[in-house]
Amino acid sequence: MKIVILMEDTCGSPRCVHEHGLSVYVETQKHKLLVDTGATAAFLDNADALGIDLAKVDTVVLSHGHYDHAGGILAFYERNPNAAIYMQRSACGDYYHDARYIGIDKRISKLKSVRMLDGDYRIDEELRLFTNITGRKYFAKSNLLLSKRVNGRRIQDTFAHEQCLVVTQGQEHTLISGCAHNGILNILSRYYESCCNDPVAVISGFHMMKKGDYTQEEAQIVLDTAKQLCGMDTVFYTGHCTGDKALALMAPIMGEKLVQIHSGMVL
Repeated sequence: MKIVILMEDTCGSPRCVHEHGLSVYVETQKHKLLVDTGATAAFLDNADALGIDLAKVDTVVLSHGHYDHAGGILAFYERNPNAAIYMQRSACGDYYHDARYIGIDKRISKLKSVRMLDGDYRIDEELRLFTNITGRKYFAKSNLLLSKRVNGRRIQDTFAHEQCLVVTQGQEHTLISGCAHNGILNILSRYYESCCNDPVAVISGFHMMKKGDYTQEEAQIVLDTAKQLCGMDTVFYTGHCTGDKALALMAPIMGEKLVQIHSGMVL
């Protein structure tokens, strides 16, 4: 399996640009697919620079309904109108970070290749999507700034629009999430409901980024999460919304099991 980070907040290749967003390209035995498309069409240029032909992509997964993961979908559709785009129906909601709108372009829902989902979905024996992540163990406090507008009023976002992808090759599973708004440990708990063995790799932001200093409680959540993840036979590739402060706290605990991703990086 081939995995390339097409877009992330930091640069890992002189041929690639970076922006606040995430896009992951995956080649399996049967598929060429994308998970998310960054905040703009810039991921297309990165793909070209890396020699990846996105016209051959057959599947796109939108991890959740935020612009920094869906911003390049319309431009991608102009290049490749045939790839099936899988998203949760609730990803079309009106989402906010404080007062700032961070939802997706509503034109995306009208694209002919979009497949609207209402929960878990198995694409085939290689690709499976799951949602309905209800646990709140070590839930990042930064999520409390995110809301959804319903009937003219703001309510706390429950992240029901977040879906995760399990890629299966033989007996091995790779778990790909966008921001892990529901909490990476809660996502993993849901993963273990249908998979007996640890994923060989997890690719995901952890949404622990914060502009100011962590409170003692926030820092402890990061440390406790790292201790839990370290006990798994898994390599965690993370970045985007994880944040430098979280990475600095987690790295001494997780060692080689924690890898920071960058635009243009081949895993």
